Amino acid sequence: MIGASREALAAGRENLESLTDNTSVDAAELAQELTAVTALLDREVSLRRVLTDPSRSGQDKATFVGTLLSGQVSGETVDLVSGLVRSRWSGARDLVDAVEELSAYAEVIAAEKTGQLDDVEDELFRFGRVVAGSHELRAALTEPKAGAAAKAELVKKLLGGRADAGTVRLVVSLVTAPRGRSLEQGLESYSKLAAARRGRVVALVTSAVPLSDGQKQRLAAGLAGLYGKQVHLNIDVDPQVVGGVRVQIGDEVIDGTVSSRLEGARQGLEG
Repeated sequence: MIGASREALAAGRENLESLTDNTSVDAAELAQELTAVTALLDREVSLRRVLTDPSRSGQDKATFVGTLLSGQVSGETVDLVSGLVRSRWSGARDLVDAVEELSAYAEVIAAEKTGQLDDVEDELFRFGRVVAGSHELRAALTEPKAGAAAKAELVKKLLGGRADAGTVRLVVSLVTAPRGRSLEQGLESYSKLAAARRGRVVALVTSAVPLSDGQKQRLAAGLAGLYGKQVHLNIDVDPQVVGGVRVQIGDEVIDGTVSSRLEGARQGLEG
């Protein structure tokens, strides 16, 4: 998002955080209601155009949302969506993207409140690794012709009883309504939301062998010193790297693997 939409999303996040600071607000329920609102806005093109029309006043749009959603979702969800439509948006689709992101962020907050956020982060990462290692599974979860109900049932069969309920809901939402995202992009976006909630960044670490607890602690401490933030490590074991580690944080890569050095030497010889 750019410009006005980015500012509107930031304001929406602040409103969500304020709402969920209230212990009486069920963040998981709020997340599910926002998912339903996302589906509505995604389906109804004319509705999202009305709600992002700059020629209409913010209060007029908020009143319309209140009338539309009252009795269908909680007052907290109505308040949150009303706040969003009062803002200006660079594009109508940005409003839908924002509601969807706030839904995922509410799941993150719900997991944090129950002390399960670390588990949710790890479960999302491990699920992504499982999918990456199985062409058949990835195809089953991403095939456009496959029904949403069948995809949801497959996710529940794979993760039910093995993962936090919030993890299951996030993955189900992603595979049933990807909205132009790949499975990998969606899982990565959830990881970033969880990391942002903790004020830290996520590092994908690829190593030839599993790292010991001491090695993980030293690596995390070194990266924290480099980036000035806490760093959450997602460890991927890949024997093809031969030795050393490869660290990716966002678009930045620190490659200290033997395979990388060998490839560099090979290219040098060929040059």
